[in-house]
Amino acid sequence: MSDASFLANEKSFIIGMVHCLPLPGTMGFDGDMKKIVNQAVADAKTLEKSGMDAIIIENMGDTPFGIKLDTAQVAALAAVSALVSKEVQLPVGIDAAMNDYEAALSIAKAIGAGFVRIPVFVDTVEFYGGIIKPVAREAILFRKNLGAENIKILADIQVKHTHMVLTHVSVEDSAKAAADCGADAIIVTGTHIGIATPIDIIRRVKSVIKLPVIAGSGVTTSNVKEQMEIADGAIVGSSLKEGGKLENPVSLELCTGLIRALRGQGAEGGRE
Repeated sequence: MSDASFLANEKSFIIGMVHCLPLPGTMGFDGDMKKIVNQAVADAKTLEKSGMDAIIIENMGDTPFGIKLDTAQVAALAAVSALVSKEVQLPVGIDAAMNDYEAALSIAKAIGAGFVRIPVFVDTVEFYGGIIKPVAREAILFRKNLGAENIKILADIQVKHTHMVLTHVSVEDSAKAAADCGADAIIVTGTHIGIATPIDIIRRVKSVIKLPVIAGSGVTTSNVKEQMEIADGAIVGSSLKEGGKLENPVSLELCTGLIRALRGQGAEGGRE
């Protein structure tokens, strides 16, 4: 669905993650492409049924990550994303991990998705695969050349699972740089998957930019209300999985519990 209007909602929004099982060409691929598609479609339907505002499809199972996807991964992620997008009415986004903006934007353009996530947009960071340099200029120009300026860019700053090379750069500096470079929303995270985004970080970023600020890790039923009192939205993945395991299907019970914890009996209209 080619739409990211939820970014302008007055009410807090939740983006649910569709974590793909390991794709062809990766260490964990077991040879069964049909299983990958079936679980991704089922997860997307579960997220939609629970009341999520959007979904984002990611090649989460493809560890260890490279900075860019190889040809087999791009083809598989595109195929899965196309099939998922046909089965749900929610806005769909693409995250080609670790930082393949070309793959993400190309897939989004091809399937009519509304947004992409770019983990390393303006920072220079180190992770287990080496140094990742910022891609803001390249991504904005690539999007323009694709004729895809309707596709929104959700840009992480000082993203989880990495270390800043330039340690003197503050989150405020990164946030302002991302906004100035054309991001449509800013994602802030904890240090790792499942680690809550510090409230102070959300507050600091909100104080220096006017773009939507999204909590990108560690949002659960127990803290979603607190997080969304400051953040505009959240991306939620691991806390929605059966048994807490990333490779497991999304749990409808956990999804609906999260939405209820956020929406609760809050007053209608305005941010809850």
